[in-house]
Amino acid sequence: MSDTNTIGLHEGSASHLAEKLNELLANYQIFYMNVRGYHWNVKGPQFFELHAKFEEFYTDLLTKVDEIAERILTLGHQPVHAYSDYVTMSHIAEAKNVTNGEACVRGTLQGFQTLIELQREILSLASDADDEGTAAQAGDYIREQEKTIWMLNAHLG
Repeated sequence: MSDTNTIGLHEGSASHLAEKLNELLANYQIFYMNVRGYHWNVKGPQFFELHAKFEEFYTDLLTKVDEIAERILTLGHQPVHAYSDYVTMSHIAEAKNVTNGEACVRGTLQGFQTLIELQREILSLASDADDEGTAAQAGDYIREQEKTIWMLNAHLG
């Protein structure tokens, strides 16, 4: 009896990766809603710039939510899909009633930093498991989000 899944990965490694990807998925979902809230509720002199930027961010986050869930399925596991689980599993806390532009940007910056930390852990696990698909996905997200962090920091001065 084989201990590999349908894409040739050791089942124990695939299971552990799926667990970590579900944790990442939960963080993406909470972060998505936070950024969506920043988009809706931001006020102040930078409203137009931030309103548009937050829409760009949340649109991309939603795409990544779907990609992460599909990767979990590719590994042969089920993505978590209950919001109550997301709240419990996420390291990113829900942001409520944030309207100040700088506070919204800081919340966005912290969210991306948390995602990168989790994605680096997943990248390492995926590399150890010879899971090029998950490693490539995590690496692509990290590269893109590192640039975003640089830009958010530049915005904050």
